[in-house]
Amino acid sequence: MNQTSGISRPSKDGTDWPALLKDNSRTGGQGTATARAPDHARWQIRLGSSIRSAPVLRDGVLYVAAVGGTLHAIDAQNGLSKWKFQAAGQIHSTPSLCGNKALFGCDDGKVYAVNCDSGAKVWEAAVSGEVWTSPVVRNGVVFFGSADARLYAVDAETGGKRWAQEFGGRIYSTPFATEKQLYFGCGDGNVYSVDMTSGKLLWRASTGNGIDSSPAVTVETVLIGSEDFFFYALDANTGAVRWKYETGLGIASSPAVAGDLAIIGSKDGYLYALEIQTGRLRWKTQVSEVVTAPPVVGDGVVCIQAGGLVALDLVSGRVVWRAGLGGAVQSAPVLTGDVIYLVSLDGEVYALE
Repeated sequence: MNQTSGISRPSKDGTDWPALLKDNSRTGGQGTATARAPDHARWQIRLGSSIRSAPVLRDGVLYVAAVGGTLHAIDAQNGLSKWKFQAAGQIHSTPSLCGNKALFGCDDGKVYAVNCDSGAKVWEAAVSGEVWTSPVVRNGVVFFGSADARLYAVDAETGGKRWAQEFGGRIYSTPFATEKQLYFGCGDGNVYSVDMTSGKLLWRASTGNGIDSSPAVTVETVLIGSEDFFFYALDANTGAVRWKYETGLGIASSPAVAGDLAIIGSKDGYLYALEIQTGRLRWKTQVSEVVTAPPVVGDGVVCIQAGGLVALDLVSGRVVWRAGLGGAVQSAPVLTGDVIYLVSLDGEVYALE
């Protein structure tokens, strides 16, 4: 999977998880053996600050950004701290890994690049509003949106600005990068496609409310949720609506892709499995009072953090197991086959096996 993600070194053993939903292609880790219910914690630590983003994993190190402004590098084997980096504002952005750098956005209006070995700052890129999106790396360029209504491209090595384009509302949706295009949702209710090299607008598609959901793109289809209650499948080349599916409330969750299915959560508390080609509902299951986090796909299961960690059978939607840990707003578990890494809103980090 990593060869298409534009992220860093390929995984040696398939357990690396360097970005939101595993990689830039938003696969959510499909294919890893995670169907077993965990029965104990290998380790558990408390960071002393709430966590609203998702952890990422590479080379035995778990990177966790706490709202209080600290990026933590944690030994995945034993939970011991390797280093901490303190930013100047709160962090709601999920880190991503590029080469030997950990990248994350901050409420102080900067994206930071930190050395993965030492925790020292490599560069910072300043913009005019907080950055809640996860930085996406493709072909040596870092892309991210900001609450200042702009989408930015900066050099991955130096942080130097390549381009910036202004849109009609805040951008909390993490962009999806293909070979030549970027796709993202916006607070103005539009989904945008822009040219990767210039930021020039290619198309826009309007929905009925703001969008915080981050898109997935597969088989020439852009999949994204809106606060207007609908989940959209758009033509990746034109923005035309192929189909849309109405849920019971707004959608802040981001889709994961599993074969011919898109899995999405809604604030109505349900998880939905929809056929990508037709929009037909395969199953829906209530997992909580509200779902805002993105689902993650494992081997035959889909996991979601909603009032704890819940695993559902991918084929039927039946709940396979629940772990009463990891209450979260926007976080997602890291699935490695042996261990599930999990963070919670109250600042706990768990390694479950």
